[in-house]
Amino acid sequence: MNFIEELNWRGMIHDLMPGLEEQLKKEHTTAYLGIDPTADSLHIGHLVGVMLLKHFQVSGNKPIALVGGATGMIGDPSGKSQERNLLDEATLRHNQECLKKQLAKFLDFGPEAPNAAEMVNNYDWMIKFGFLEFIRDIGKHITVNYMMAKDSVKKRLDPESGAAGMSFTEFTYQLVQGTDFLHLYETKNCKLQMGGSDQWGNITTGTELIRRKTGGEAFALTCPLIKKADGTKFGKTEEGNVWLDPERTSPYKFYQFWLNTSDDDAARYIKIFTLLSQEEIEALIELHREAPHLRTLQKKLAEEVTVMVHSRKDFVMAVSASEILFGKGTADELKNLDEKTFLAIFEGVPQYIVQKNDIENGINVVELLAGKTGAFESKGELRRTIQGNGLSLNKEKISDADLMIDNSFLISGKYILAQKGKKNYSLIIAG
Repeated sequence: MNFIEELNWRGMIHDLMPGLEEQLKKEHTTAYLGIDPTADSLHIGHLVGVMLLKHFQVSGNKPIALVGGATGMIGDPSGKSQERNLLDEATLRHNQECLKKQLAKFLDFGPEAPNAAEMVNNYDWMIKFGFLEFIRDIGKHITVNYMMAKDSVKKRLDPESGAAGMSFTEFTYQLVQGTDFLHLYETKNCKLQMGGSDQWGNITTGTELIRRKTGGEAFALTCPLIKKADGTKFGKTEEGNVWLDPERTSPYKFYQFWLNTSDDDAARYIKIFTLLSQEEIEALIELHREAPHLRTLQKKLAEEVTVMVHSRKDFVMAVSASEILFGKGTADELKNLDEKTFLAIFEGVPQYIVQKNDIENGINVVELLAGKTGAFESKGELRRTIQGNGLSLNKEKISDADLMIDNSFLISGKYILAQKGKKNYSLIIAG
């Protein structure tokens, strides 16, 4: 495939340097993209960059994922980010290995592939630089005038911006990033750096450093920063980041994030975050336009991304979980959920803890739900609900107020889901 044409129709190009298309036509090329290693998981804010690397490899070129370990050891010099904390080397190495496992779902790291992906850590070469060596071998090639002309610098120094100036570390960061590009150019023949549009200034400092120090030619490509159609930040929920690690964000919640996108966002996201072809996507958009209430785009988007990041099994479980929450699921589907998915679905539902031996010894349903717990305000109300066919336990209707509850009702040996009507849930926990 033609890499530039592919990115163009997907809306994934913000800027590219003249000559890049000719370079890609001339020879298979190596490119890198930087990833912040301050957590042991990627989040969906990283996915645009990961998809750039994916498309680059599919087009026959070689991708390099650069973990910014040196940056991680500096922390965030501006103090703006609470996420970019100072890290020790052991933590950086742990994070790097975790990130590589996640990237392996997108990129082929197999050594037998001629364009096998690689992961590198800039800590490995930056740690060898002394300050005097850095200002002699790097600093003298880039003028202060050149660095001051960058938009990212001008904005921070503009008195009307409200910014409290700029630290020396922030100012020289473009030299650090330029050094990475130079190192990869010299050691791995890497001629392209990719990143978000906010990185254009830092990336082009690297191309300039390569030109001035080696006389060689290197290139830059950036993608747009993704925002929601309403202008708010992409990838954040009330709980914070949407992570790729299932321990941080369950596959169910991950699936729900994509399923709940707006029509306008889904039409953009399905181009950026899936590998579906242009023909497939255009057909889906047309189907969605004809019957938007069916949410065809959102369902396909959620399926593709969940399967790619997690697995087909996790996707099927997330769909079952969604149906259970909205009243369509069966008792068998409920019992087949793993405990984490079960708890993710019913997070926020009123919970009541009872003694496990109460369940083991057998307890009347009315006594359990209106005596031992406050799931119902009174025994009379509960009996009336049962009479009116309005009570379900674990998605099965209860018609007998004399029913005895025992261990056979426990899901995962621990939970009973009580449901009044269609949407009023209570979770009984045998502890």
